[in-house]
Amino acid sequence: MGNFQIRTDLALEARESITEADSELRGVRVEEYYLEKEDIQVTKVMIDTKNAAKAMGKAVGTYVTMEAPALVEPDEGYHREISGCLAKELLDLIPDGDRELSVLVVGLGNREVTADSLGPQVVDNLFITRHVVKEYGKAAYNCSRMNLVSSMEPGVMAKTGMETAEIVKGVVSETTPDLLIVIDALAARSTRRLNRTIQITNTGIQPGSGVGNHRNALTEEELGIPVIAIGVPTVVDAATIVGDALKKWLDEEMDKKFDSRLAFAELNNMYMTGKDIDAVIKRVSFTLSEGINMAMEKNNVVCDG
Repeated sequence: MGNFQIRTDLALEARESITEADSELRGVRVEEYYLEKEDIQVTKVMIDTKNAAKAMGKAVGTYVTMEAPALVEPDEGYHREISGCLAKELLDLIPDGDRELSVLVVGLGNREVTADSLGPQVVDNLFITRHVVKEYGKAAYNCSRMNLVSSMEPGVMAKTGMETAEIVKGVVSETTPDLLIVIDALAARSTRRLNRTIQITNTGIQPGSGVGNHRNALTEEELGIPVIAIGVPTVVDAATIVGDALKKWLDEEMDKKFDSRLAFAELNNMYMTGKDIDAVIKRVSFTLSEGINMAMEKNNVVCDG
């Protein structure tokens, strides 16, 4: 039980946990700003050293967290604004973003498990151009410069018998893209960030890490090309919900310290999501796909027609 750890894929929450423990954290820079019109809190956590990376349990790199409380609401106008913000943050992380790129978008997850189907559903709504440009040239879109966007849904190991990294490596080797964008569902520590937070990072991703199902990593070191990961927390550790509620009650009624991580260690293999997760995934996946589409469009030379 002493080794029990509440899991989170969010660098922002990892930093908060260290701050709560009153530990000095060097090698980490934080930038925060609030977009009042869009009602989005943006936090950039930049991990610069290996020691800081070890302390936080995250790789060296930049983690951009967009907290949008109304992300779960069925407001198309608001979702469009989030897509625009996502496109801007994504372009800021893309290396050599001022040139024409071949981009492979990978939707991770299991389509048949609703809370894990974010990646595949994002891929469904992408504007795919690689095959058209290769067949008919950029004239097909009346553009002098056009990003070549392709996508894939590698599935899960239980169905394919192959590691996701093996499948992606094969496709990368064959199609030689300049950039890999990976979409995946994440796990959060805080229920208030469930389905309301978008994390973008240039460090790549380890599929399944949020629920303790560690698979081979998809990183620039492994694949040879830059990897940007985009994720939304769709599940939260059951111990978090029970432990946080009980701790609050004890603090208020008895003023005692309570370690939920020890008391509820037996719940560390249980994860919870919202009752309307199917509708939420449908809306959020479209928001993410629109953000990626807008980023790729903005990176094109202005097209005629």
